[in-house]
Amino acid sequence: MAREDKPYRVYRGGRATGGVPTLQRSPKPERRKKAPREAPKPRRYAGPGPAKKPRRFSNGRIVTLLVLGLILFLIGWTVAGYLAVRRGVEEANDRLGEPAKAQLTPVDGWMLSEPSTTLILGSDHSAHPTRRGNRLADSIMLLRTDPDHHGITYLSIPRDLEVEIPGFGHEKINSSLPNGGPALTIRTIREAFGIDVNHIILLDMTAFRQVVDALDGVVVDVRKPAVTKIECPYPSAERCQRWRGWRFGRGRHELDGRHAQIYSRIRTNLLDPSESDLNRVGRQQQVLQATLDKMVSFGTFLRLPFIGEELVSPLTTDLSTNELFQLAWLRFRSAEDRTIYCRLGVTGDGDDNASVLLMFSGRSAIQPPSPISGAGCLRGTPLT
Repeated sequence: MAREDKPYRVYRGGRATGGVPTLQRSPKPERRKKAPREAPKPRRYAGPGPAKKPRRFSNGRIVTLLVLGLILFLIGWTVAGYLAVRRGVEEANDRLGEPAKAQLTPVDGWMLSEPSTTLILGSDHSAHPTRRGNRLADSIMLLRTDPDHHGITYLSIPRDLEVEIPGFGHEKINSSLPNGGPALTIRTIREAFGIDVNHIILLDMTAFRQVVDALDGVVVDVRKPAVTKIECPYPSAERCQRWRGWRFGRGRHELDGRHAQIYSRIRTNLLDPSESDLNRVGRQQQVLQATLDKMVSFGTFLRLPFIGEELVSPLTTDLSTNELFQLAWLRFRSAEDRTIYCRLGVTGDGDDNASVLLMFSGRSAIQPPSPISGAGCLRGTPLT
């Protein structure tokens, strides 16, 4: 095939003759000459300018911060109060002997969820020569909590009520304390009335005054005027004979520790000789109710880190710090119409007292006091 007729082109190696063709380069753009810089003009001071507006918090953020701050304050204050009370509880627990602790019936659960019965025992230290001991039970009261119904029931036992005291025969119930201490009193209540005591609070008259004074007094509504000459403030018998006595008029009274103790111990009212120990029981319920109300008030809560130890240290009790706070919460939550005040009678055939024991345990409807024995219960108001 001839060279010209071939469908392709044949290239031969080797250097071609002549110059090697090159691509033409595009011409470089001309550089622009920089304009000469002008001298900077002096700036005129325009002053400090407008003040920057402070950053404002929204109302929602402020409320949130306040709520968080309040919660933290309440938690911290509660912890401080708890620690103050715990110091006093340690002293109060050490005073209660092992025999009394052995007579108590343990509660199966927390006081906030299970009913419990606490014995509140007040004692005096009179050195009267006719007494076998100088520590007779001056007031005997049972406090039963009912967490399911937010209720509290008080049962006052007259100190002159005669019962069978184990090992001592048929005697007044207040003699159980000097004969065998709190342990014998707990056992006597269990065997005479069929009531299991879960906790005990024992305080003498000096301790009672200290507790009320630590609370800065209590407010008591005196419904019936009373005059008494117990605890004459004068040293001579002649001066006490001419003395008119302690006077409590009708109405609300703010009582300090001494006057609250005197009012609760009035047994012979010089204005009404017909009164008996049952009226005295009613006054004790009044003072106890006022003291508990003051203990669980918001004002006491604010002062608790400072007075917590003073409130508890004068007592003798088995209650722990947690149990005391649980008892205070149950009292705070109890409504007035769910607070029941009961008392046993000194006279009568015993059926009235049996009925009251059923009312106290919640197994019978509330009935007013009997006109014969004085035994009965009232709802929302102490028996006076």
